[in-house]
Amino acid sequence: MALTRTRRLGSSSLSSRKTSFADRSEPAGVTAALTPAFSTQLVRWQKSHGRHSLPWQNTRDPYRVWLSEIMLQQTQVATVLDYYTRFLQCFPAVADLAAAKSDEVLGLWSGLGYYSRARNLHRCAQDVVRLHGGQFPQTAELLQTLPGIGPSTAAAIASFCFSERVAILDGNVKRVLTRLTAFSGDLASSAQERALLGIATELLPRRKLLEDMPRYTQGIMDLGASICTSRQPSCLLCPVQGLCLGLAGGAPETYPVKTRKLKRSAMSLSLLWAERSDGAVWLERRPTTGIWGGLYCFPVFASEDELLGALPAAQQNNLQATPPFVHVLTHKDLRLSPMRLALPARQADTLRLPGDGAWLARDAWTALGLPAPIRKLLG
Repeated sequence: MALTRTRRLGSSSLSSRKTSFADRSEPAGVTAALTPAFSTQLVRWQKSHGRHSLPWQNTRDPYRVWLSEIMLQQTQVATVLDYYTRFLQCFPAVADLAAAKSDEVLGLWSGLGYYSRARNLHRCAQDVVRLHGGQFPQTAELLQTLPGIGPSTAAAIASFCFSERVAILDGNVKRVLTRLTAFSGDLASSAQERALLGIATELLPRRKLLEDMPRYTQGIMDLGASICTSRQPSCLLCPVQGLCLGLAGGAPETYPVKTRKLKRSAMSLSLLWAERSDGAVWLERRPTTGIWGGLYCFPVFASEDELLGALPAAQQNNLQATPPFVHVLTHKDLRLSPMRLALPARQADTLRLPGDGAWLARDAWTALGLPAPIRKLLG
């Protein structure tokens, strides 16, 4: 990416602007040096240096933008690309997704994680069709009444598709804005997050919204993803380096400030991997709440003893332990210990296995929603 040249402010100008915006009582404290300079420079940079090739860009179709925004929550772009393409091939319009069966949706989502997103995605599509005649609402306020659409996702859809003057505040944007304004408020506090939202709103473009709002929104996301990264930001390439109070203070990496961190936890589970000689496996549907909610899975037990206690004594000697492994979730490590039970087809039909499950052949379970580690075990 070519170096974007920007005018550097003199040291006296910088020193006069070093007051942290977190210390100001109102977002109106954002100075005229940032408004409209920030939005103007960001829009200009996005035209020439921003991302333009992703499949959900260069469109104002709210269905496609919404689908990408939901998939990109807590998930890397590289991972989302194939899923996004497959979803559109199966469900090219919101009405197609609304009419689909839950198992079809979860099956396509399998491996993306955070499965409540898929359930809300399906419910949202149904509500768009049922309550809005198949058309997405055109304001962030109304979009937030739909399942699974929070303030930032609603703002992204409204900005990209309908040019509404509304601010997104995802992780990348928070990082850009806190560095830009040297916002030292602790974002673990909802009051400080609201203050940052006020600043974000004031910095939005005020003119040519039809063209500039989508480009500004994409630009601030691109800036956070490619230049203003969490570690080792490329400040020399930044189009707004001359406006950045975090850079002027010499420590942009110290922003954003967030003291409360989610603690990682661990959970150990034993899995009953029962398989017939014809290749069918015993799967049950998980409860909609809790881990792997709504997905099809091997019977899950809190311990090996609990698993053994659920099987007839005659079958316990046929169990074969497979190597345990750790499956890493965002805030939890799952220590999984599969126990394999191979059964002749005739014997399997008469054996009562734990849980409310069923024998499913490969051509049946491959289309269902399975947790990633279960799909990996089955190959």
